[in-house]
Amino acid sequence: MNRFDKIFGMRGEAQVRYLDGEFQVVAPGDYVLCAVTGQKIALPDLRYWSVELQEAYTSAEVSLNRYLEAVRKPA
Repeated sequence: MNRFDKIFGMRGEAQVRYLDGEFQVVAPGDYVLCAVTGQKIALPDLRYWSVELQEAYTSAEVSLNRYLEAVRKPA
């Protein structure tokens, strides 16, 4: 990151590795996309994700529905 990124912002999608209770930014950016809705989620607002699926979600409801969908599918 350089000084211009701080002034103007990166304005791009971040690449994130989702871990238990935290996430690691692999490639810098301002947001990630919800795997279900496609909505942008600003990194400071990111609260819901799946470690197993490596996906981000906009809300607890979306996260739960995705989890139930993934559990029902045979592996």
